Amino acid sequence: MTVVTGHCLCGVCRYEHAGPLEPGGICYCEDCRRVTGSAFGVSFRADKANLKRFGLTMAYPKIADSGARLTRHFCKFCGSPMYTLSDAHPDSVYVKAGTLNDPNLLTIDRQMWLCSRVSWSQPPPDIQSFDKGRT
Repeated sequence: MTVVTGHCLCGVCRYEHAGPLEPGGICYCEDCRRVTGSAFGVSFRADKANLKRFGLTMAYPKIADSGARLTRHFCKFCGSPMYTLSDAHPDSVYVKAGTLNDPNLLTIDRQMWLCSRVSWSQPPPDIQSFDKGRT
């Protein structure tokens, strides 16, 4: 079985994901831009049952533009965004792709919230695209 690992900038928060990675997605919503400090966020979905999390995270709950309640977790020490939990998907964890020890293991197959994309960010032309959230 494949085990994928990742960690925050300082290494205190870590995870192990058992099994193959699902393709990830790019999100251009304002919340993802702000939490990453960039033009978009990139994450992948993992089953909670297959993701072991280690270390101390802080949590920030917020109602997203989609109306879903999201709780974003970040490292208590270095502030790295680690993962997001959604009340709408209680069995899933949305892990930030930049935390992967080998980010080349991840493929991207969709982009969301293009209606919020900044003009200087060019979306990849060959993946699924959604003006707002994925339905």
